[in-house]
Amino acid sequence: MSLPVAAGGAQLLPVTPALGAACVLLLAAAALVAGRGGLGHGRAVLRAGLRAAVQLALVALVIAWVVRSLWTSALFVLLMFAVAVRTAGRRIGEGGRARGEGRGSTGRWEWAWAAVPIAAGVLPVLLLLAATGLLPAEGITVIPVAGILIGGALTATSLAGRRALDELRVRHGEVEAALALGLEDRDARLEVCRTAAATSLVPALDQTRTVGLVTLPGAFVGMLLGGATPVQAGAVQLFVLVALLAVEAVAVTAVLELVGRGLIGAAPGVR
Repeated sequence: MSLPVAAGGAQLLPVTPALGAACVLLLAAAALVAGRGGLGHGRAVLRAGLRAAVQLALVALVIAWVVRSLWTSALFVLLMFAVAVRTAGRRIGEGGRARGEGRGSTGRWEWAWAAVPIAAGVLPVLLLLAATGLLPAEGITVIPVAGILIGGALTATSLAGRRALDELRVRHGEVEAALALGLEDRDARLEVCRTAAATSLVPALDQTRTVGLVTLPGAFVGMLLGGATPVQAGAVQLFVLVALLAVEAVAVTAVLELVGRGLIGAAPGVR
């Protein structure tokens, strides 16, 4: 599972002033298109790019110190988890605020429920890897693997939550009709939003289906640059893709359960 350090100084892209200039130009172009192309996210794209630059610079400074100890590595993983929970929870809540619903229907700490699907997806996989010895108890391996899994769970949680709540708001009349027919609150909500939330798995499915044909993911390329054989790199990348499918499927299922029980943003008029 470990991703070896690149041998002989091999790099995917040379770190030169030209690379920095290219990043600046691409970010400016993305912000311009997103802002003036009718997408309404120009400033968000610019902020995201600048924030990524600052965060990566800080991580580059501290990561060498963090990976020296398993305890500090574990704390770093917990930090990643906390940020993912906050990000996913706020992203889900933005759907309600964008529609003029204030803080949401269940209070200011509603975002904390995002911890459930992320932990439910990531923790079993990490425990399985640790129990089987596939994941060495070293920071240099624990941090990147945990980061990949947490990132996948974050994406699935955000997408599933937003899509489920959007569907409930648009089709709340159907939920009321299902309640009138005798369905329980949970079953009525899930009947309406399950299909929409399930589409959150499409990006992971597409990535897995097209791997090697359309894209060569980061783990595969990183291991090749680090000196691994193509077979070794392919095996690790396959595991990463399958693990992400499992993590994201569990996360989406957990989000649906929380939405069905009204713990995350019940639709107006549906309690």
